[in-house]
Amino acid sequence: MADVNVDVLIIGAGPTGLGAAKRLNQIDGPSWLILDSSDKAGGLASTDVTPEGFLYDVGGHVIFSHYKYFDDCIEEALPKPEDWYDHQRISYVRYKGLWVPYPFQNNISMLPKEDQVKCIDGLIDAALEARVANTKPSNFDEWIMRMTGEGIANIFMRPYNYKVWAVPTTKMQAAWLGERVAAPDVKANVRNVILNKVAGNWGPNNTFRFPARDGTGGIWIAVANTLPKEKVRLGKQGTVNKIDGEKKIATLADGTTVKYENLISTMPVDKLSATLGNDELVQLSKGLYYSSTHVIGVGIRGERPERIGDKCWLYFPEDNCPFYRATIFSNYSPHNQPEASVKLPTLQIADGSKPSSSEAKEGPYWSIMLEVSQSTMKPVDEENLLRDCIQGLINTEMIKPEDEIVSTYHRKFDQGYPTPSLEREGVLTQLLPKLLDMGIYSRGRFGSWRYEVGNQDHSFMLGVEAADSIVNGAVELTLNYPDFVNGRKNTERRLDQGPVAAKLPTRSK
Repeated sequence: MADVNVDVLIIGAGPTGLGAAKRLNQIDGPSWLILDSSDKAGGLASTDVTPEGFLYDVGGHVIFSHYKYFDDCIEEALPKPEDWYDHQRISYVRYKGLWVPYPFQNNISMLPKEDQVKCIDGLIDAALEARVANTKPSNFDEWIMRMTGEGIANIFMRPYNYKVWAVPTTKMQAAWLGERVAAPDVKANVRNVILNKVAGNWGPNNTFRFPARDGTGGIWIAVANTLPKEKVRLGKQGTVNKIDGEKKIATLADGTTVKYENLISTMPVDKLSATLGNDELVQLSKGLYYSSTHVIGVGIRGERPERIGDKCWLYFPEDNCPFYRATIFSNYSPHNQPEASVKLPTLQIADGSKPSSSEAKEGPYWSIMLEVSQSTMKPVDEENLLRDCIQGLINTEMIKPEDEIVSTYHRKFDQGYPTPSLEREGVLTQLLPKLLDMGIYSRGRFGSWRYEVGNQDHSFMLGVEAADSIVNGAVELTLNYPDFVNGRKNTERRLDQGPVAAKLPTRSK
């Protein structure tokens, strides 16, 4: 006999696990329990705070949504207007000392003339090639060449994507792209080059929201707080040591055994396979590839400089810095860094020299968050990475050599990006159904290993839809039809519909 019996066990209190729990709580049908080994909810969407009081997310997260149900749940958790800041995305690519508006491939009018010529030549060649091509691109590199041509490929797309994914573009498939990568308009590019104009905003995240306090992680802690506390177990009492897939029993670190009928697991599917002790699944999961992510934070004394302005996130394809993206994290909320009245000592001068005084001084302060990828195909000097990133900030004129650094942060996430490798679909089309036959729904950024539905809204809805599939056999659209859900506003589900509606307070429209 197990210590606990539930209809649905949820492993992981990140967005996916919380989505499943919210839906099951709303349906008010099957019994459920959610577990997480961390002491707080959030998973890969959590936020850390440095001893000096600087906040850093686990990577560059912002809130934009394809789903009304996701919006409802976020609004319920943080319902006040003062809980949020709304931002217009201001994003650039750093190239040859210039800030080229994002997306790069639509703004070649900003490049030096010789690079404009290379890019236009490539775009025309690509357009002519596309007219006669009768097969789909076999990999990401072929997609790049067919969409942009050799100029943009060599100047930006190849070097930048290698810095992001830590694998060459030839080793990635192209089916994941969807709305993720802007396809350039040849006529518009030529027109803008001649008229010296810049293209407008592009993409689903050209406006976004950010929580006023506690970073992205604060959202998910707030969502977790809307669930019944007795059904949420965090820390040691939420740590899963073993899963018996045949008997459907999970053994926790504190010795508790939990019997379940269905399991929604947001663990990385390779680690899930190992926890199950299933050799067949372990061997299958070895065909999946991922990269690690280093998140670096730098807190600086002084007013935010004019050259930085209200920029949001910035891209770096060149090799004069190790990071591929920088986020001006202090621009997202004034509460992402200490107040100006807080006195902090200078840890170092940006050029590496020691400060002239160890005396703590007042601010104001601003901060930058950096991301660096790592894999077996792209090694990183981890020991000196913080130093190299600070030098990269100087090289790209993000900070000055004489700037005072008052706080630093460095955390490595072993599994940062689930790589859309050439082998991925062959593995997933075998692995996920085999788990489903065992009553296990492996879902989430690394649970289902599909980056194209790996944002916070997607991840949340993967859990919601898994719960609906368990309860009434509903089709999991986000998992199985990424392009469909990404191409529309999904309004079918609402939080104020169903048995839980009577429990909800009336909200202003």
